[in-house]
Parts: sequence; C-alpha cells; structure tokens
Amino acid sequence: MLDDLDRGVIHALHIDGRAPFSRIAAALGVSTQTVARRYRRLRAEAGLRVVGLAESRQAGQTQWMIRLTTTPATTQALAYSLARRPDTSWVKLVSGGTEIFTIVHAPHGVAVSRALLLRDIPRRAGITAVSAHCMLHSYLGGPTAWRGIAQALSDRQQAQLRPAREPATAPFPAPAAPVHDPSVASVREPAKAPPRATADAPTREPATPAGRRAPARADRDLLDALRRDGRASYAELAAATGWSQATVARHLTDLRSRGTVFFDVEIDPALLGATTQALLWMAVAPARLDHVATTLAGHPELAVVAATTGPTNLLAQALCADPAELHHYLTRRLGALDGIHTLETAPILHTIKAAGSLDPAVARTPLRSVP
Repeated sequence: MLDDLDRGVIHALHIDGRAPFSRIAAALGVSTQTVARRYRRLRAEAGLRVVGLAESRQAGQTQWMIRLTTTPATTQALAYSLARRPDTSWVKLVSGGTEIFTIVHAPHGVAVSRALLLRDIPRRAGITAVSAHCMLHSYLGGPTAWRGIAQALSDRQQAQLRPAREPATAPFPAPAAPVHDPSVASVREPAKAPPRATADAPTREPATPAGRRAPARADRDLLDALRRDGRASYAELAAATGWSQATVARHLTDLRSRGTVFFDVEIDPALLGATTQALLWMAVAPARLDHVATTLAGHPELAVVAATTGPTNLLAQALCADPAELHHYLTRRLGALDGIHTLETAPILHTIKAAGSLDPAVARTPLRSVP
C-alpha cells in the first residue's frame, strides 16, 4: 500500500520526471536519501517508471487505435508480440480476454503502419476481426495525465517542482543537483560556437506540416533511450547516442523547451485506488463532439479523451475505484451529457505495455508459438 510520501514522490515525478532528488526532497520536507530510497523501492516493488516521450503531433506522427478481436487461446501471445514492436504503445487485454487494444504510431502520410495491418496481422491465426481508428484530436492524455496521479502535493509544493522554462537556444541546462542523483549529472563544459553538422551535432529536419520541427534523425537514439528510462543520466544518454554529455544536455533542453518531448510516470493505477478500468467507445453527434469531449476532459475519472475516425468518434479511458463507481460514473455523469448516441464499455483486464518501451523482463517472457 502506498503512503503519503510515496504518493508525494510520484506526484513530484509527474510534475518533472527528471527533477533532482534534492529538489523533490526540499519540496516534501525530507532528506535526499529518503527520496532516493523511496524511488528505488517504488521502482522495484510498484513498477514505477519515468519515461520520456515524443509529443506525436510535433514529432510528425499519427496515432492509430487498433482493435483486434481474437480467440481466447491466442490472445496473450498476440498481445505480447505486438508489445515487442517499437511502433506500438498501450497494449491492453480487454473485453474478457477476447480483444486486444493497442496504439500504432505511424509517420504522417502513412495510412496505417502498413507492415502491421496489411502484412503481419492478416497472417496471424486466431484473429477474427480488425478495426483501425485514426486519432484526430487529443482532449486529455499525453502530457495531461490522469488526475489521480497528481493529488498529493499542495500548490506551493507543485510550484517548487515545476521545471524552469529555458529558451531552446540555452547551451546547457540549469545547474544540476549532486552528482549522486543519476538523472541530473551536471555538465560543465565551456560554451562553444554553434557546431557544424556532424555526428555529434546533428542538423535539424524540416518543419512538420503543422509548422513545427520534427526531431532530427540523430535525436531519435536519444528519444529511444528516454522511452526506456526517462531519468537516465547524461552519461548513459551520451553512451546511447554517441554524443558528448554537453550535446545530450543541449538537445534534451531544446526538445523539452519546444514541447517535443515530455515525461510521464508509469505505475499501476490500482496502487492509487483505481482497480476498475474501461475503454469507452462513444458515438457523438458531430455538432456536439467538441463540447462533449471538452466536458469529459474535465472529469477526474478519465485518463484519456480523444476524437477518432470510425463508427464511434470519441474514445475515453475510465479509472474508477470499483465496478459500482464505474456504474455511477456511466449513468450519472456520462449519461447526463446530451449528444452521446451510443456507448460501448470494454473492461481493461491487463496492460502489457504502456507508453514507454516494453520492460526488458517482459520482453524476455517466453511465448507459445502463434502461427
């Protein structure tokens, strides 16, 4: 069971996933060593993980929600196979174990990960139906996470923890806390003139259709490393990219200041009291869609609200304390909104992969063969 300090550490990491333990300790009124011990215990016992993620629109990606109806005998093996793919996130077993939900990330202009939908999936035995829904607009989710994770700290404590907004051109990040906190190892190299395009100082890619710069190709190794561990030290990120620590720090500062990268906290919602989860597929009158979605984005029971293509045009994820609370939410709050014509509720049984890279221990799990 999580105590108040555990919840405080989790909330602090939600505000700034790379906050030094010393800054978290100062906000919580405990020692740096206490925060470090709690963080290690939460990682080991509660599966806590900080991950760095690319904001899909700014990264030039389209998100597709994929629903696979399967036979019970093949569901788990198929789900783990999908979870191992680098272009998937949020792989879930839903609807009594006969459906898999996942999000596929495809570059703008690609109809849907062609390899996934047109080649791989049709060849899998046990799949009885496939549907793909393009995300058109996110009202809640991504950087604006479920509010249940962010209820432990006062306004003053939150203000202490918010990262300073640095300009994208800042040569180095703000002074770091003690080097024993691996996520904030300081970088003290002298400032240099703007480098030419080299392996250690990559050029930027052209702007996306929305006018924002997508991450340069050379930044993608950095993003991949952050998806595995958002609190990796600059030394670890330098080893993953082949850059110097100063270059890593400069690029990470640039990506964060532009909103291209944000940090999320992964932890089982059941540990925070949300033992019942469900995906809500809604068909909403187009004239009411924006109003309904904006209203739902303010509901504390929801972690995701997104407009999609398909016979249903609005998707939400509910997290409730128990089935009775979910029923109350569906009938009293959701049911009170005008414009929702149909609602399909799909209970979530298990999340195999969240937003970050698949946990290495899970990735090594042996699976039964799926033709």
